[in-house]
Amino acid sequence: MGTSNAFGGASGGTPLVPSWLDGNGDGGVGGDGAPVDGDDGGAPGAAPEAPPAAPADRQPVVPAPTGDRFRSARSNFTRFAGSGGSDRRSLGRAVSQYVSRSSGGAGSAARRMGSSRSTASGLVSFLGDARANGVREALRSLNLEGLAGRPVEEVFAGLADYICPDGGSIDEGIARDAFIETIADLAEAGITDIDGLTSDQIQTVFELYASHTIEARICNDIGTRVVTMPSDARTVERIEAQLSEFIQRGVSDSVNASGIDIGALSQDQVSGFVDDVYEAAFAMLEALGESEAEA
Repeated sequence: MGTSNAFGGASGGTPLVPSWLDGNGDGGVGGDGAPVDGDDGGAPGAAPEAPPAAPADRQPVVPAPTGDRFRSARSNFTRFAGSGGSDRRSLGRAVSQYVSRSSGGAGSAARRMGSSRSTASGLVSFLGDARANGVREALRSLNLEGLAGRPVEEVFAGLADYICPDGGSIDEGIARDAFIETIADLAEAGITDIDGLTSDQIQTVFELYASHTIEARICNDIGTRVVTMPSDARTVERIEAQLSEFIQRGVSDSVNASGIDIGALSQDQVSGFVDDVYEAAFAMLEALGESEAEA
């Protein structure tokens, strides 16, 4: 639940969509003067190269952050955790308010998933290439041919070092930790033969990864430092399972609604598909959360 990176939670002054997420992934400074998302990477005193400005009529409108935008979502998440996972209404309110108030809407929430979207695109591209041209050829294109014939977990572990290497920011940590969690889920999902991946299995891998990244992002923003988890291990597991199931439902519904065979996407189509699914998933989670809160 969350990531292994130490982080005190986002502040109200942190931009809804840090400017560096659309650039080269380097850190920036938030509205409160603190490093955005805890990024400590980069050379001292080095400023990240600014990305080219989009035309004025294509600039996304991002509302200014408010200092208390996390308060309601955190309060409801605290109530959910305190209930041992039984207070589904508070869970629904927490997730819905996280998207609508804390993040400024589904579009802004999706754009905050910078490294996660990049890694997801790399993962989908590799799996599609492996399906079309064979695993050995897909690995050769990444200079990872030595992994050919190895167990699926070893192949994915080697792929992690290529598409989501260790980084210093929370955003990069979320992307990598979610990838490692996805590897751990492969066997339970019945994915043991990477040479015989089906379309359904490729979709499953993508859904697992996207779900882990969104869960980690939410936990880092509204669940860190604020929520006191119960000491009973089984209660903690129940809380984590409730949150994971809720997010996986939103992601899966969004992917299914697209009607797209992920494994058949061309390289040029992958990035747009991933971006669309992340935004649709956050919109779906907001709607599901509102429905749960009213149940």
